[in-house]
Amino acid sequence: MTPQLTVLGNPGHRRVTLFAAAARAAGLPEPAVLPWLDVLRGRYRLPEGGLLRVESPGEEPEVDRLLRGPALGPGYAPTRVEGTAAWYAGVMAALRGLAARPGVRLLGDPEEIAVMFDKRRAHALLAAAGVPVPRALGGEVTGWEQLRERLTEAGLRRVFVKPAHGSSASGVMALEFGPRGQLLATTSVESADGELHNSLRVRRYRAEREVAAIVDRLAPDGLHVEQWIPKASQSGRSADLRVVVVAGRATHAVVRTSTQPMTNLHLGGARGSLDGAREAAGPAWPALLETAERAAACFPGSPMVGVDVLPTAGWRRALVGEVNAFGDLLPRLTGLPGGPAEGLDTYGAQLAALTSPSRSPLRATDHQITEPAR
Repeated sequence: MTPQLTVLGNPGHRRVTLFAAAARAAGLPEPAVLPWLDVLRGRYRLPEGGLLRVESPGEEPEVDRLLRGPALGPGYAPTRVEGTAAWYAGVMAALRGLAARPGVRLLGDPEEIAVMFDKRRAHALLAAAGVPVPRALGGEVTGWEQLRERLTEAGLRRVFVKPAHGSSASGVMALEFGPRGQLLATTSVESADGELHNSLRVRRYRAEREVAAIVDRLAPDGLHVEQWIPKASQSGRSADLRVVVVAGRATHAVVRTSTQPMTNLHLGGARGSLDGAREAAGPAWPALLETAERAAACFPGSPMVGVDVLPTAGWRRALVGEVNAFGDLLPRLTGLPGGPAEGLDTYGAQLAALTSPSRSPLRATDHQITEPAR
């Protein structure tokens, strides 16, 4: 018998309602909902003897205000890009507090979530495990001047500069230097009155002082810098893959295409053709999925991870860009044909894995990841 499921999430949000719909479709009881707001405020009770699924705290303004508001002060706005270090610290403190409570069984290991939400740590862990990843600059980035010097020393002319704890391409900058010193930064960041805001419009900055100001504002929260790898294309657009791995198997994949360096759908990206990707990859397609599974294997205490796979030109090999703890929000996408989740959405696949007699519920304390020395 499957224990009572509780979802730590934001009531009424898509992630919570879609998971509840999958539970009903599987003939399971309606999951209870534990609001992130209640956990962050320290006022909550947990059902006894159940399983707690951790969902993203994102897209809820009051949750965001509690996490980032103290760091941003009077200038707080939900569109602000800064304050990600405070957000990360608050989320992890809450998850670790939950995991420490007697009798709590978490579907997912907080310490693995901590690594996935720190791009520097995740990159180092994947690289140490032999998972192909883009070359990273490594070390702390204190600001623009130091970044520019280190890029010159490393011979890197095209890189992605990412907030270490960011998500949904927030604050991400695709940076490239021309042969005569020209500078181009492509990003969704809008700079206004000394503050950085997310925008749905991708901008291009060419003035060094503007780029420097953005990097200097983001650096205190932590930055991850990695080589910009030329990706495969589909219909004349850059393409990559989000692969969902459930219980160690690649179950779902979506092609994301864009005319911009970032393929996120909210920034003008569009879903591409999965059949077209499989045809272009040919015999290399299983290896692309295996790359995602190898990345997921680095997080054995996480029943599901979403892996951003970056196919190189020609679709013959791939690198892993990121591993996402909450990378399963892919509405109306069913499992890969012939795979273990065919006909199921990402949430149904996770519930099927959970209720399978061959699997037992994972506990946060059952797994410990081993990171490379830094």
